[in-house]
Amino acid sequence: MSAMGGPILYLTGEYPRATDTFIQREVAALRALGFDIRTASVRRTGPEHLTGPEQQAEAAGTFHVLEQVLRLIPLIGAKLAALRAPGRFFAALALAWRTSPKGLRGRAYQMVYLAEALVLARHMRSLGVVHLHNHIAKASGTVAMLASALTGIPYSFTLHGPDELLEPGYWRLDEKIARAAFVACISDFARSQAMLHCPRAAWGKLHVVHCGIDPARYDASPHGDGGQLLFVGRLAAVKGLPVLFEALTLIADRLPRLRLTLVGDGPDRRALEAEARGLPVAFVGYKSQSEVAELLRGADALVLPSFAEGLPVVLMEAMAARLPVIATRIAGVPELVEDGASGLLVPPGDAQALAAAIAAVLGDPARAGRMGAAGRAKVSAEFDIATEAAWLGVLFLASQTGGPRPGKRPGVPA
Repeated sequence: MSAMGGPILYLTGEYPRATDTFIQREVAALRALGFDIRTASVRRTGPEHLTGPEQQAEAAGTFHVLEQVLRLIPLIGAKLAALRAPGRFFAALALAWRTSPKGLRGRAYQMVYLAEALVLARHMRSLGVVHLHNHIAKASGTVAMLASALTGIPYSFTLHGPDELLEPGYWRLDEKIARAAFVACISDFARSQAMLHCPRAAWGKLHVVHCGIDPARYDASPHGDGGQLLFVGRLAAVKGLPVLFEALTLIADRLPRLRLTLVGDGPDRRALEAEARGLPVAFVGYKSQSEVAELLRGADALVLPSFAEGLPVVLMEAMAARLPVIATRIAGVPELVEDGASGLLVPPGDAQALAAAIAAVLGDPARAGRMGAAGRAKVSAEFDIATEAAWLGVLFLASQTGGPRPGKRPGVPA
Protein backbone atom coordinates (compact mmCIF):
# COMPACT_ATOMS: atom_id res chain seq x y z
CA MET A 1 0.00 0.00 0.00
CA SER A 2 1.74 3.16 -1.21
CA ALA A 3 -0.25 5.24 1.29
CA MET A 4 1.69 3.59 4.12
CA GLY A 5 4.97 4.95 2.78
CA GLY A 6 6.98 1.94 3.94
CA PRO A 7 6.82 -1.49 5.52
CA ILE A 8 4.94 -2.65 8.60
CA LEU A 9 6.92 -4.82 10.99
CA TYR A 10 5.10 -7.62 12.80
CA LEU A 11 6.58 -8.68 16.15
CA THR A 12 5.69 -11.51 18.47
CA GLY A 13 7.51 -13.66 21.02
CA GLU A 14 7.99 -16.62 18.69
CA TYR A 15 7.16 -16.68 15.00
CA PRO A 16 6.09 -18.80 13.31
CA ARG A 17 4.60 -21.31 15.73
CA ALA A 18 2.38 -24.29 15.03
CA THR A 19 -0.04 -22.94 17.64
CA ASP A 20 -0.24 -19.43 16.12
CA THR A 21 -1.20 -20.13 12.52
CA PHE A 22 -3.73 -17.27 12.75
CA ILE A 23 -0.84 -14.76 12.74
CA GLN A 24 0.63 -16.37 9.64
CA ARG A 25 -2.75 -16.19 7.89
CA GLU A 26 -3.10 -12.52 8.82
CA VAL A 27 0.36 -11.69 7.48
CA ALA A 28 -0.36 -13.53 4.22
CA ALA A 29 -3.74 -11.82 3.79
CA LEU A 30 -2.27 -8.35 4.38
CA ARG A 31 0.47 -9.06 1.84
CA ALA A 32 -2.18 -10.15 -0.64
CA LEU A 33 -3.81 -6.73 -0.15
CA GLY A 34 -0.54 -5.02 -1.06
CA PHE A 35 0.87 -4.22 2.38
CA ASP A 36 4.62 -4.68 2.81
CA ILE A 37 4.73 -6.87 5.93
CA ARG A 38 8.06 -7.86 7.50
CA THR A 39 8.29 -10.21 10.48
CA ALA A 40 10.37 -10.26 13.64
CA SER A 41 10.42 -12.72 16.53
CA VAL A 42 12.01 -12.28 19.93
CA ARG A 43 13.07 -15.94 20.02
CA ARG A 44 13.65 -18.47 17.27
CA THR A 45 11.00 -21.18 17.28
CA GLY A 46 12.01 -24.80 17.61
CA PRO A 47 11.93 -27.16 14.63
CA GLU A 48 8.83 -28.89 15.98
CA HIS A 49 6.85 -25.77 15.04
CA LEU A 50 7.96 -25.80 11.39
CA THR A 51 5.32 -28.33 10.42
CA GLY A 52 4.79 -27.29 6.82
CA PRO A 53 6.15 -25.19 3.95
CA GLU A 54 4.28 -22.07 5.15
CA GLN A 55 6.05 -22.11 8.52
CA GLN A 56 9.43 -22.91 6.98
CA ALA A 57 9.19 -20.01 4.55
CA GLU A 58 8.13 -17.57 7.26
CA ALA A 59 10.92 -18.69 9.59
CA ALA A 60 13.52 -18.12 6.88
CA GLY A 61 12.43 -14.50 6.42
CA THR A 62 12.03 -13.56 10.09
CA PHE A 63 14.44 -11.36 12.07
CA HIS A 64 15.32 -12.91 15.44
CA VAL A 65 15.88 -10.27 18.10
CA LEU A 66 17.33 -12.23 21.01
CA GLU A 67 20.06 -13.77 18.87
CA GLN A 68 21.36 -10.26 18.15
CA VAL A 69 21.10 -9.21 21.80
CA LEU A 70 23.31 -12.13 22.79
CA ARG A 71 26.04 -10.98 20.39
CA LEU A 72 28.13 -8.20 21.90
CA ILE A 73 28.95 -6.22 18.76
CA PRO A 74 25.36 -5.94 17.42
CA LEU A 75 24.13 -4.96 20.88
CA ILE A 76 26.77 -2.25 21.28
CA GLY A 77 26.00 -1.01 17.76
CA ALA A 78 22.31 -0.81 18.57
CA LYS A 79 22.97 1.16 21.74
CA LEU A 80 25.29 3.59 19.96
CA ALA A 81 22.68 4.07 17.24
CA ALA A 82 20.04 4.84 19.88
CA LEU A 83 22.32 7.37 21.60
CA ARG A 84 22.29 9.49 18.44
CA ALA A 85 18.86 10.55 19.72
CA PRO A 86 19.69 10.88 23.44
CA GLY A 87 16.32 12.35 24.33
CA ARG A 88 14.47 9.31 23.02
CA PHE A 89 17.00 6.93 24.54
CA PHE A 90 16.69 8.30 28.07
CA ALA A 91 12.91 8.64 27.76
CA ALA A 92 12.72 4.96 26.79
CA LEU A 93 15.03 4.05 29.67
CA ALA A 94 12.78 5.95 32.08
CA LEU A 95 9.71 4.27 30.60
CA ALA A 96 11.29 0.83 31.01
CA TRP A 97 12.15 1.53 34.64
CA ARG A 98 8.77 3.05 35.46
CA THR A 99 6.75 0.18 33.95
CA SER A 100 8.88 -2.72 35.18
CA PRO A 101 7.43 -5.22 37.65
CA LYS A 102 8.59 -4.68 41.19
CA GLY A 103 11.55 -6.60 42.58
CA LEU A 104 15.02 -7.42 41.29
CA ARG A 105 13.78 -10.14 38.95
CA GLY A 106 11.20 -7.86 37.36
CA ARG A 107 13.73 -5.04 36.92
CA ALA A 108 16.26 -7.42 35.40
CA TYR A 109 13.77 -8.76 32.86
CA GLN A 110 12.75 -5.22 31.95
CA MET A 111 16.35 -4.32 31.17
CA VAL A 112 16.54 -7.35 28.91
CA TYR A 113 13.40 -6.13 27.14
CA LEU A 114 15.03 -2.73 26.72
CA ALA A 115 18.11 -4.36 25.17
CA GLU A 116 15.82 -6.26 22.80
CA ALA A 117 14.06 -3.00 21.97
CA LEU A 118 17.40 -1.37 21.12
CA VAL A 119 18.20 -4.13 18.65
CA LEU A 120 14.70 -4.06 17.20
CA ALA A 121 14.78 -0.28 16.86
CA ARG A 122 17.98 -0.42 14.83
CA HIS A 123 16.47 -3.13 12.60
CA MET A 124 13.33 -1.03 12.09
CA ARG A 125 15.35 1.98 11.01
CA SER A 126 17.38 -0.13 8.58
CA LEU A 127 14.19 -1.33 6.89
CA GLY A 128 12.48 2.05 6.85
CA VAL A 129 9.60 0.67 8.92
CA VAL A 130 6.70 3.10 9.32
CA HIS A 131 4.56 1.08 11.74
CA LEU A 132 5.16 -1.67 14.29
CA HIS A 133 2.43 -4.18 15.15
CA ASN A 134 2.63 -6.69 17.99
CA HIS A 135 0.67 -9.86 18.68
CA ILE A 136 0.33 -11.04 22.31
CA ALA A 137 0.77 -8.04 24.61
CA LYS A 138 3.10 -9.68 27.13
CA ALA A 139 6.92 -9.55 26.92
CA SER A 140 7.01 -8.90 23.17
CA GLY A 141 4.41 -6.19 23.71
CA THR A 142 6.77 -4.52 26.16
CA VAL A 143 9.58 -4.73 23.59
CA ALA A 144 7.30 -3.16 20.98
CA MET A 145 6.31 -0.31 23.30
CA LEU A 146 9.96 0.46 24.13
CA ALA A 147 11.08 0.20 20.49
CA SER A 148 8.38 2.69 19.55
CA ALA A 149 9.61 5.06 22.27
CA LEU A 150 13.18 4.72 20.98
CA THR A 151 12.29 5.44 17.35
CA GLY A 152 9.12 7.51 17.37
CA ILE A 153 7.60 4.93 15.02
CA PRO A 154 3.96 4.32 16.02
CA TYR A 155 2.93 0.91 17.21
CA SER A 156 -0.25 -1.05 17.72
CA PHE A 157 -1.05 -4.47 19.09
CA THR A 158 -3.58 -7.26 18.92
CA LEU A 159 -5.09 -8.11 22.32
CA HIS A 160 -5.87 -11.80 22.70
CA GLY A 161 -5.99 -12.98 26.30
CA PRO A 162 -6.14 -14.85 28.46
CA ASP A 163 -2.61 -14.36 29.82
CA GLU A 164 -2.25 -10.59 29.57
CA LEU A 165 -5.83 -10.18 30.83
CA LEU A 166 -5.12 -12.35 33.87
CA GLU A 167 -2.16 -10.14 34.87
CA PRO A 168 -2.89 -6.71 33.34
CA GLY A 169 -0.97 -4.88 36.04
CA TYR A 170 2.14 -6.99 35.66
CA TRP A 171 2.16 -6.48 31.87
CA ARG A 172 1.15 -2.80 32.20
CA LEU A 173 -1.72 -3.11 29.80
CA ASP A 174 -2.79 0.42 30.75
CA GLU A 175 0.48 1.95 29.53
CA LYS A 176 0.51 -0.13 26.36
CA ILE A 177 -3.00 0.97 25.45
CA ALA A 178 -2.21 4.61 26.25
CA ARG A 179 0.83 4.63 23.95
CA ALA A 180 -0.60 2.53 21.11
CA ALA A 181 -1.97 4.08 17.94
CA PHE A 182 -4.80 1.56 18.19
CA VAL A 183 -5.58 -1.84 19.70
CA ALA A 184 -7.11 -4.67 17.68
CA CYS A 185 -9.15 -6.77 20.14
CA ILE A 186 -10.01 -10.26 18.95
CA SER A 187 -13.47 -10.21 20.53
CA ASP A 188 -15.95 -7.94 22.24
CA PHE A 189 -15.00 -9.68 25.47
CA ALA A 190 -11.32 -8.75 25.00
CA ARG A 191 -12.33 -5.20 24.15
CA SER A 192 -14.44 -4.93 27.30
CA GLN A 193 -11.50 -6.06 29.41
CA ALA A 194 -9.25 -3.48 27.74
CA MET A 195 -11.85 -0.83 28.59
CA LEU A 196 -11.24 -1.62 32.26
CA HIS A 197 -7.61 -0.58 31.91
CA CYS A 198 -7.78 2.71 30.05
CA PRO A 199 -9.62 6.00 30.51
CA ARG A 200 -12.95 6.59 28.79
CA ALA A 201 -11.26 8.95 26.32
CA ALA A 202 -9.14 6.05 25.00
CA TRP A 203 -12.03 3.67 24.28
CA GLY A 204 -12.20 4.94 20.71
CA LYS A 205 -8.83 3.34 19.91
CA LEU A 206 -10.11 -0.12 20.91
CA HIS A 207 -11.41 -1.98 17.85
CA VAL A 208 -12.66 -5.51 17.25
CA VAL A 209 -10.75 -7.38 14.56
CA HIS A 210 -11.21 -11.13 14.68
CA CYS A 211 -8.55 -13.68 14.05
CA GLY A 212 -9.73 -15.44 10.93
CA ILE A 213 -9.42 -18.41 8.64
CA ASP A 214 -9.84 -19.19 4.96
CA PRO A 215 -13.19 -21.04 4.92
CA ALA A 216 -12.43 -22.56 1.51
CA ARG A 217 -9.53 -24.49 2.99
CA TYR A 218 -11.89 -26.48 5.21
CA ASP A 219 -14.78 -26.85 2.78
CA ALA A 220 -15.43 -30.58 2.94
CA SER A 221 -18.07 -32.70 4.60
CA PRO A 222 -16.89 -34.61 7.70
CA HIS A 223 -16.79 -38.38 7.33
CA GLY A 224 -16.13 -39.84 10.77
CA ASP A 225 -17.57 -43.15 11.90
CA GLY A 226 -19.77 -41.64 14.59
CA GLY A 227 -17.32 -41.67 17.47
CA GLN A 228 -14.30 -39.63 16.39
CA LEU A 229 -13.51 -36.70 18.70
CA LEU A 230 -10.72 -34.25 17.89
CA PHE A 231 -8.82 -31.82 20.13
CA VAL A 232 -6.29 -29.34 18.72
CA GLY A 233 -4.17 -27.17 21.01
CA ARG A 234 -1.29 -26.94 23.46
CA LEU A 235 -1.01 -29.74 25.96
CA ALA A 236 -1.02 -27.42 28.94
CA ALA A 237 -3.07 -27.03 32.11
CA VAL A 238 -5.16 -24.18 30.71
CA LYS A 239 -6.76 -26.53 28.16
CA GLY A 240 -8.57 -28.63 30.79
CA LEU A 241 -7.73 -32.02 29.32
CA PRO A 242 -8.01 -33.97 32.60
CA VAL A 243 -11.67 -32.93 32.68
CA LEU A 244 -12.07 -34.33 29.16
CA PHE A 245 -10.47 -37.62 30.20
CA GLU A 246 -12.86 -37.86 33.13
CA ALA A 247 -15.77 -37.21 30.77
CA LEU A 248 -14.61 -40.01 28.49
CA THR A 249 -14.66 -42.50 31.36
CA LEU A 250 -18.30 -41.57 32.01
CA ILE A 251 -19.52 -42.35 28.47
CA ALA A 252 -17.05 -44.89 27.04
CA ASP A 253 -19.36 -47.83 27.78
CA ARG A 254 -22.23 -46.19 25.88
CA LEU A 255 -20.16 -45.21 22.84
CA PRO A 256 -18.09 -48.22 21.72
CA ARG A 257 -16.61 -46.36 18.72
CA LEU A 258 -15.52 -43.40 20.87
CA ARG A 259 -11.95 -42.28 20.19
CA LEU A 260 -10.17 -39.00 20.95
CA THR A 261 -7.26 -37.71 18.88
CA LEU A 262 -5.13 -35.02 20.53
CA VAL A 263 -3.24 -32.77 18.11
CA GLY A 264 -0.54 -30.66 19.71
CA ASP A 265 2.27 -30.74 22.21
CA GLY A 266 3.28 -28.90 25.32
CA PRO A 267 4.67 -29.02 28.84
CA ASP A 268 2.03 -31.42 30.21
CA ARG A 269 2.23 -34.08 27.50
CA ARG A 270 4.02 -36.72 29.55
CA ALA A 271 1.67 -36.36 32.51
CA LEU A 272 -1.37 -36.39 30.24
CA GLU A 273 -0.18 -39.52 28.45
CA ALA A 274 0.10 -41.26 31.81
CA GLU A 275 -3.35 -40.09 32.87
CA ALA A 276 -4.94 -41.20 29.59
CA ARG A 277 -3.53 -44.72 29.78
CA GLY A 278 -6.37 -47.19 29.21
CA LEU A 279 -8.60 -44.61 27.52
CA PRO A 280 -9.30 -44.48 23.75
CA VAL A 281 -6.92 -41.54 23.28
CA ALA A 282 -4.18 -40.99 20.67
CA PHE A 283 -1.46 -38.32 20.99
CA VAL A 284 -0.23 -37.30 17.52
CA GLY A 285 1.85 -34.16 18.22
CA TYR A 286 1.92 -30.99 16.16
CA LYS A 287 0.52 -31.13 12.64
CA SER A 288 0.68 -28.78 9.66
CA GLN A 289 -2.33 -26.69 8.63
CA SER A 290 -3.05 -29.13 5.79
CA GLU A 291 -2.82 -32.11 8.14
CA VAL A 292 -5.18 -30.47 10.63
CA ALA A 293 -7.66 -29.82 7.84
CA GLU A 294 -7.52 -33.50 6.90
CA LEU A 295 -8.02 -34.59 10.51
CA LEU A 296 -11.05 -32.32 10.76
CA ARG A 297 -12.54 -34.02 7.71
CA GLY A 298 -12.18 -37.39 9.43
CA ALA A 299 -13.77 -36.35 12.72
CA ASP A 300 -17.33 -36.24 14.02
CA ALA A 301 -16.89 -33.38 16.50
CA LEU A 302 -14.25 -31.10 17.96
CA VAL A 303 -13.98 -30.67 21.72
CA LEU A 304 -12.22 -27.87 23.60
CA PRO A 305 -12.58 -28.11 27.41
CA SER A 306 -10.45 -25.05 28.22
CA PHE A 307 -10.40 -23.15 31.50
CA ALA A 308 -9.29 -19.91 29.78
CA GLU A 309 -9.16 -18.80 26.17
CA GLY A 310 -9.18 -15.77 23.94
CA LEU A 311 -11.29 -16.70 20.91
CA PRO A 312 -10.00 -20.09 19.75
CA VAL A 313 -9.14 -20.28 16.06
CA VAL A 314 -9.40 -24.07 16.14
CA LEU A 315 -13.12 -23.67 16.79
CA MET A 316 -13.36 -21.54 13.64
CA GLU A 317 -11.51 -24.20 11.66
CA ALA A 318 -13.79 -26.96 12.90
CA MET A 319 -16.92 -24.95 12.22
CA ALA A 320 -15.70 -24.13 8.72
CA ALA A 321 -15.25 -27.88 8.23
CA ARG A 322 -18.92 -28.36 9.19
CA LEU A 323 -18.12 -30.05 12.48
CA PRO A 324 -20.26 -29.53 15.56
CA VAL A 325 -18.13 -28.18 18.40
CA ILE A 326 -18.23 -28.73 22.14
CA ALA A 327 -16.52 -26.03 24.19
CA THR A 328 -16.59 -24.28 27.52
CA ARG A 329 -18.64 -21.13 28.07
CA ILE A 330 -15.75 -18.74 28.71
CA ALA A 331 -14.36 -15.41 27.46
CA GLY A 332 -15.19 -14.77 23.79
CA VAL A 333 -16.28 -18.33 22.95
CA PRO A 334 -20.05 -17.54 23.07
CA GLU A 335 -19.44 -14.81 20.44
CA LEU A 336 -18.43 -17.58 18.06
CA VAL A 337 -20.39 -20.66 19.14
CA GLU A 338 -24.15 -20.34 19.55
CA ASP A 339 -25.15 -22.89 22.16
CA GLY A 340 -27.55 -25.42 20.66
CA ALA A 341 -27.20 -24.05 17.13
CA SER A 342 -23.59 -24.52 16.01
CA GLY A 343 -22.42 -26.54 19.00
CA LEU A 344 -22.84 -27.06 22.71
CA LEU A 345 -21.31 -24.94 25.48
CA VAL A 346 -20.70 -26.33 28.97
CA PRO A 347 -19.41 -24.88 32.24
CA PRO A 348 -15.61 -25.11 32.54
CA GLY A 349 -14.39 -27.90 34.81
CA ASP A 350 -17.67 -29.84 34.73
CA ALA A 351 -16.89 -33.38 33.54
CA GLN A 352 -20.50 -34.57 33.76
CA ALA A 353 -21.81 -31.69 31.64
CA LEU A 354 -19.00 -32.25 29.14
CA ALA A 355 -19.78 -35.98 28.94
CA ALA A 356 -23.47 -35.27 28.38
CA ALA A 357 -22.67 -32.80 25.60
CA ILE A 358 -20.34 -35.24 23.83
CA ALA A 359 -22.92 -38.01 24.05
CA ALA A 360 -25.67 -35.69 22.79
CA VAL A 361 -23.67 -34.63 19.73
CA LEU A 362 -22.32 -38.07 18.81
CA GLY A 363 -25.67 -39.71 19.50
CA ASP A 364 -27.67 -37.54 17.07
CA PRO A 365 -25.98 -37.37 13.63
CA ALA A 366 -28.81 -35.36 12.09
CA ARG A 367 -28.56 -32.67 14.74
CA ALA A 368 -24.78 -32.71 14.45
CA GLY A 369 -25.12 -32.08 10.72
CA ARG A 370 -27.38 -29.09 11.30
CA MET A 371 -24.91 -27.70 13.83
CA GLY A 372 -22.08 -28.12 11.36
CA ALA A 373 -23.96 -26.23 8.66
CA ALA A 374 -24.82 -23.39 11.05
CA GLY A 375 -21.21 -23.20 12.20
CA ARG A 376 -19.85 -22.90 8.68
CA ALA A 377 -22.32 -20.10 7.90
CA LYS A 378 -21.26 -18.21 11.04
CA VAL A 379 -17.54 -18.47 10.33
CA SER A 380 -17.91 -17.57 6.65
CA ALA A 381 -19.88 -14.44 7.56
CA GLU A 382 -17.83 -13.12 10.49
CA PHE A 383 -14.40 -14.79 10.65
CA ASP A 384 -13.06 -14.81 7.09
CA ILE A 385 -9.39 -13.80 7.20
CA ALA A 386 -9.63 -11.81 3.96
CA THR A 387 -12.27 -9.54 5.49
CA GLU A 388 -10.59 -9.28 8.89
CA ALA A 389 -7.22 -8.44 7.34
CA ALA A 390 -8.88 -5.74 5.24
CA TRP A 391 -10.36 -4.23 8.40
CA LEU A 392 -6.97 -4.30 10.06
CA GLY A 393 -5.56 -2.61 6.95
CA VAL A 394 -8.08 0.21 7.44
CA LEU A 395 -6.66 0.78 10.90
CA PHE A 396 -3.06 0.80 9.64
CA LEU A 397 -3.92 3.33 6.93
CA ALA A 398 -5.93 5.57 9.26
CA SER A 399 -3.08 5.56 11.75
CA GLN A 400 -0.48 6.39 9.10
CA THR A 401 -2.40 9.02 7.14
CA GLY A 402 -4.17 10.68 10.04
CA GLY A 403 -7.55 9.94 8.48
CA PRO A 404 -10.79 9.59 10.44
CA ARG A 405 -10.63 6.91 13.11
CA PRO A 406 -12.86 3.97 12.23
CA GLY A 407 -15.51 2.65 14.61
CA LYS A 408 -15.44 -0.47 16.72
CA ARG A 409 -15.56 -2.66 13.59
CA PRO A 410 -13.58 -0.69 11.01
CA GLY A 411 -15.46 -1.66 7.83
CA VAL A 412 -14.03 -2.94 4.56
CA PRO A 413 -12.14 -0.38 2.42
CA ALA A 414 -13.49 0.36 -1.04
